[in-house]
Amino acid sequence: MVDEVEHQVIKNFVNGRRIRNAATLLLLAGAATASTLSAQTVPDDQASPAANLNLPQNPTIFGKQDPNVRKATAIVNNAVLTGTDVDQRIALVVALNNIKLSPEDRDQLRLQIVRQLIDETLQIQEAKNNDITVTTTEIDQGFARVSRNFKRTPDEMRAYLRQVGSSEKSMKRQIEGELAWSRLLRSRVEPFINVGDEEVKAILDRLEAAKGTDEYHLKEIYLSATPDREAEVVDASRKIIEQIRKGAPFEYFASNFSEASTRAVQGDLGWIRLATLPAPLAQAAQGMEVGQIAGPIETPGGFSILYLTDKRQVLMADPRDARLSLRQLTKNFPAGTSQAQAAKLAAQFAEATSKIRGCGEVGKVASDLGVEVVDNDSVRVRDLPPALQELMVKLQVGEATQPFGSPTEGVRVLVLCGRDDSRTASLPSAEAVQQQVEQERVNLRAQRMLRDLRRDAIVEYR
Repeated sequence: MVDEVEHQVIKNFVNGRRIRNAATLLLLAGAATASTLSAQTVPDDQASPAANLNLPQNPTIFGKQDPNVRKATAIVNNAVLTGTDVDQRIALVVALNNIKLSPEDRDQLRLQIVRQLIDETLQIQEAKNNDITVTTTEIDQGFARVSRNFKRTPDEMRAYLRQVGSSEKSMKRQIEGELAWSRLLRSRVEPFINVGDEEVKAILDRLEAAKGTDEYHLKEIYLSATPDREAEVVDASRKIIEQIRKGAPFEYFASNFSEASTRAVQGDLGWIRLATLPAPLAQAAQGMEVGQIAGPIETPGGFSILYLTDKRQVLMADPRDARLSLRQLTKNFPAGTSQAQAAKLAAQFAEATSKIRGCGEVGKVASDLGVEVVDNDSVRVRDLPPALQELMVKLQVGEATQPFGSPTEGVRVLVLCGRDDSRTASLPSAEAVQQQVEQERVNLRAQRMLRDLRRDAIVEYR
């Protein structure tokens, strides 16, 4: 177990990176509160999941069972989940992710939400069984914090939730589940987690040995497929990819459709080296650019969709960590501008801005063209859209980018006024590594606790 945890820490912790609070992220994304789970590509157990079941290779199914026939209500250890609970949570997920669902996708999401609500109920019940309660005041404070995150007052948030078909009650139930589960872990798990100095030193040594190797920050959606369903799953994967490329959030599909345990953290595999991935995924990731989606990729048991959010070298300075001083010139187009008209205006704008010789000329050029100028003296390259990152890394001080934009948003040019390059990264502190290992072990214990609760629960579908 020590090796497994250390391996996960080295994947997730470079330059002081810490595990995110998965439950908080999922609260905002509308998914279930859960601990950080291991990726589909890094199984919890090396043995086959069915090793002890003695299953026939070609079973005959007697009778007919269709899980979709079940109504979206359940009784979990005598706690009732109503259809209204499910409908309001679906509305919350859809609204917070700003996505439109087909009837098929909505049916799939409904099944997923039922499972999430069952887990949430089990977590709240277990906390109460251990004399852990969350007060109404604490839940109200949590609701106010979430409202502020969405730049709304609590009253405005209540009105918004009613407008989208959800409710204050649905969100507060999620908040209660998050607080109850986190307190249970602090009470029953965290006091018994110990990390020795030698373990910390071993992790630091391995980080040092990995210096200069490539790491990839990947997100994954995994869909299982039996031989008879391969065509169906491939088609579903392609539809997901199409929607993501049209602007739908990758995290929404990862949280609600992925069958990997990483759905609890929106499909996030964290920072990993390709050697830890199955060969098909490693080969696909190696050829990807930041911001690119690849798939469907055939893997053992199903198909994966990968999204490369970032790339770096362990403990090495990254040019995309440089901070830039920029001046932006913006030319807005009149309403109703066609693509052809926009292209002509952009060409004229490009010709005028290409003659800029340093930031000192920006004001004059902007005045001649009648365009807006905005300054920003501290922009990290990696915080820019992927396409602009490539431009800015190669740009020299005083040079301007090519125009970019759209007929509706107008056209822009960035002029580089200065660059503060990043320094070589240093090893994280021993204290930070120790905290990371402790958190990883808490997450692993939490995963097992939830599995045990599911196994022992009495769940009746109505």
